[in-house]
Amino acid sequence: MHVSFAVRLGAMALLLAGSCSAMAATTSTDGLHRCEAQGRATPTVAQTTLNGVPAIVRIPTHIDKAPIILWHGFGPPASESAMMEALPLDEVGAVKIYLGLPLFGARAPSGGMKELARRQGEDLGLEVFKPVVAGAADELSNVVAALVEHGCMKAGSAVGLVGFSAGGAAALYALSQGRVKIEGAVLLNPSTGLTDSVQAYEKATRQTYTWSPASRELAHQTDAAAHTADIARHRPALLFLQGANDAVLDGKAVSALCAGLKPLYGDQVSRLQCRLLAGMSHQWAADPASLALVRKAVGAWFSDIPAASTTTH
Repeated sequence: MHVSFAVRLGAMALLLAGSCSAMAATTSTDGLHRCEAQGRATPTVAQTTLNGVPAIVRIPTHIDKAPIILWHGFGPPASESAMMEALPLDEVGAVKIYLGLPLFGARAPSGGMKELARRQGEDLGLEVFKPVVAGAADELSNVVAALVEHGCMKAGSAVGLVGFSAGGAAALYALSQGRVKIEGAVLLNPSTGLTDSVQAYEKATRQTYTWSPASRELAHQTDAAAHTADIARHRPALLFLQGANDAVLDGKAVSALCAGLKPLYGDQVSRLQCRLLAGMSHQWAADPASLALVRKAVGAWFSDIPAASTTTH
């Protein structure tokens, strides 16, 4: 069945995809110099690039926790600025780094959304998911190196992650890769990998995705359920927030992933929490009630991450 251009764009936006304003901040557009609070009365915001990755860095009035790196999704919040608007997290004494996904914003391809729609129609997995989701995770180590250079963190120390939808898939893939030390992460209505995203695509468009050996290999690499041991290797503090009214991703994949992770945490199971939020849809940031719930949960998680056991694994 033919699917109109508008419907295909909408499906793509939902697939890997505030009314509340962020706290007043001092804004700089000349790039990031140093991550120093310096006793400022309000947070400082700098637009910059970190080893080629577009980013907004939000520096709080005091710093006493590891930096938190946040990825947006395909639809709202669908940019680093929108993600900051939704989750300023000023109550957490951590530098927040809002990253732009590949093929979005400053890195959007010539042709914009029309080109993304063409890529989706040609091969969702290899032309969209791979460069955007796997690409974001692959460049995380370079972002961290830039944060070290700018004094935002010490070499070898940990970061926190937040990922929504496609950004959640990127966060899970980064956790499985283990190239960056990750103390904790929050996954918001996440895709759990290419297979999950393809199922959402097929549901939205009523089209069947054509798998190839290359896309099946990509699914194996990125499907979190196949890499639970890798994700749990250092028992990162993981909080899954899944909307009960998510019509894009039904949550079954997240529930299965949580079930697979739970026995791997042993006596540190308090560092793994999976919550189903009543009334929350995929577009949590557009609903004031859901936005308030998510803000509270994410802020509390990073303010008081459950301590890791001193037991050696």
